[in-house]
Amino acid sequence: MDYLGTSDDVILAELGQRIARLRLNRNLKQDELALEAGISRKTLSRLENGHPVDTVNFIRVLRALGQLDQLDALLPPTEISPVDLARLQGRQRQRASGVREDSNETGDWEWPE
Repeated sequence: MDYLGTSDDVILAELGQRIARLRLNRNLKQDELALEAGISRKTLSRLENGHPVDTVNFIRVLRALGQLDQLDALLPPTEISPVDLARLQGRQRQRASGVREDSNETGDWEWPE
């Protein structure tokens, strides 16, 4: 499915159909899956019919269907780029900076007396 040109409603409907197919492949009734997921049958029905549901309910259904590990395929973990890592760590100091308290105001160096 080409998701880039697809509306949110169509994507939700597709996700709902896939959840329903997984449930039916496991020979589960909506009541049984809803109970196992800890959600209401109405919420599961809404999910399967392509209506928006809370993310936590979607996660619970995936867990009950044994599909929670599929979230890695959906959103793979991202590594921090070396550039961002260097930026986060900051630069190590190479030299001292700042004005010393005992310097004169002109900035010219003088022998201490």
